[in-house]
Amino acid sequence: GFAFAQSAELPNRHDVLEGITAAGQPSAAALDAAAKAGYKSVIDLRALTEDRGFDEKATVEGLGMSYATLPIDGAAGVSYENAGALDKLLAELPKPILLHCATSNRVGALLALRAKAEGANSAAALELGVANGLGGLKGAVEAKLATGRD
Repeated sequence: GFAFAQSAELPNRHDVLEGITAAGQPSAAALDAAAKAGYKSVIDLRALTEDRGFDEKATVEGLGMSYATLPIDGAAGVSYENAGALDKLLAELPKPILLHCATSNRVGALLALRAKAEGANSAAALELGVANGLGGLKGAVEAKLATGRD
């Protein structure tokens, strides 16, 4: 697959789904390594008010990759609507894709709801979320999986 140099590791990296790497906030150096490794797109799930420490959009686009933002503001943003928006981005953007938030918690949360929407049962959907970094939002995800709707 797409191996990173040890010097630019992604925090809380998960390679569970084909063509999608879930992670926490990458540094500018990690993004540079991702571009060199062949990544084509970056999807940022952090809220617009969150400090990334650098201009991520400009950095990603300067490296020749596509940048998309889908702001997920904590538990309130964990919704099937947002999971559907993420699914659309994942379908449209060139792969491989680096999908991140701050810690990969929100990434796992939305991937779990996306799996449920695609027909996975709640247990399998939750397992996929956890495998992609779902942590503190687990309770919110479990509640959404139980109802199956927003």
